[in-house]
Amino acid sequence: MLVSSTDESRRFFAEAWRKRCAGEALAPLEMMVAEVIAAHPEYHALFGASLVPPTSADNPFLHLSLHIALNEQLQTDRPAGIRAIYATMKQQDGGDAHAAEHRIMTVLAETLWNAQHRGTAPDEAVYTAKLNQALT
Repeated sequence: MLVSSTDESRRFFAEAWRKRCAGEALAPLEMMVAEVIAAHPEYHALFGASLVPPTSADNPFLHLSLHIALNEQLQTDRPAGIRAIYATMKQQDGGDAHAAEHRIMTVLAETLWNAQHRGTAPDEAVYTAKLNQALT
């Protein structure tokens, strides 16, 4: 499902979470969203509330969206090699997939911010190079 606004996106997240909690059937994207939310108990109350936009520096919708974007990158292995980078980071993090995702998401967020700032598409080569540099 393609969402076109911040409000629609937030409603989509909330509905996916509601359906998961109610044991209802989920479409594949809803399932992905609900799994990402499930991995973040610090945000569960937000989805049971009125979805008031966050006022802190932590934007849960951005954070969860970065997880989803990374999941989609891993499914398609685009940019090429992202799966191998993720596997290495996960191994370096003692098998902690969530920690590895957060390491990658830091670079992804920077890459997206830079592209937006320049008014260009994200540079996959730069993104991949920075991820490779982040390997410890």
